[in-house]
Amino acid sequence: MPPAPTPTRLSELASELGRQVRGDGSFRVAGLAPLESAGPHDLSFVRSADHASAAAASGAGAFVAPDGVDCGARPVIVSPQPALDFARVAERLFPRPVPPRGAHPQALVAPDAKLDSTASIGAGAVVGAGVRVGARTVVHANATLYPDVEVGADCEIHAGVVLREGTRVGDRVRLHPGVVIGGDGFGYVSDEHGELYKVPQVGRVVIEDDVEIGANTTVDRATLAETRIRRGAKIDNLVQVAHNCDIGEGAVVVGQTGLSGGTVIGRRAALMAQVGSAGHLRVGDGAFVGARAGLHKDVADGARVWGSPQMEERAWHRSVAALARLPDALRRLRAVERALGLRREKPTPGSDGAESDGES
Repeated sequence: MPPAPTPTRLSELASELGRQVRGDGSFRVAGLAPLESAGPHDLSFVRSADHASAAAASGAGAFVAPDGVDCGARPVIVSPQPALDFARVAERLFPRPVPPRGAHPQALVAPDAKLDSTASIGAGAVVGAGVRVGARTVVHANATLYPDVEVGADCEIHAGVVLREGTRVGDRVRLHPGVVIGGDGFGYVSDEHGELYKVPQVGRVVIEDDVEIGANTTVDRATLAETRIRRGAKIDNLVQVAHNCDIGEGAVVVGQTGLSGGTVIGRRAALMAQVGSAGHLRVGDGAFVGARAGLHKDVADGARVWGSPQMEERAWHRSVAALARLPDALRRLRAVERALGLRREKPTPGSDGAESDGES
């Protein structure tokens, strides 16, 4: 856990957020905690009036809460966006540690690599020939940057990350442990003997500014041209992005999703956990794809789809509701068939007479 923050007056935090305090602004925030476990020196937050009862039962000493939520006598930073402001307070109270500038003596840096003087390269990191690393970027221990990689300013490349040759990374990009960028795409053709012949993967990956990619996610290099992750996209842990995919600006891709080659994700689209896509399809701008959906065709701009195979949200809800009623419908159908003499009972093995098949 990070060290405890220096106790800070609630009024000071509110001023930095541009918010007002209701109650005792001199309250000193010594920690942050959720409603359920907060103590008398902690700041917590209330998302909406729906959580007012949880706030009343909480042991928190102060809150970030919307206007109109009754938090009793305890002080409140009044906010129209409590979760956002609470995140900003957390960033203020728990700043990220800044490692020493320069390359650690145990880092392996190619002689022609160009590192900004404010960059930090951790122990065991490997920085290949022709690599460029921008200002204030941190490359943590045991990360590997192949030759001809470019990383912009204010990035954080965590331990175990691998950036294959030719990868381009913009500014303020965060890559969590175990991310692999630019591995070969999965491309094979059959030769004259029916054996699989590997198609050379000679493209690259481009990651634009303000992207964050979660632990153990893989983004494959393009067969030709580029695989591109556009500005502000957020990709969760354990996601597979295949060759020649294009992830749109501000898109969200949640854990265990797998995108086949050539999939295009539109601007601000959201794919929930375990979505799978066939290749060379498009998910439109602002579209929403529910968890475990199987995409076999394009998704229109702004559409909401669920299920495998995909279907429009309302149709999917109707299908799920109908599925729950199916066993009873089958029992009633079989009863009608028996009454009409259209159905004969199957004898149970070992018996000498007809028995029910289990449906009643």
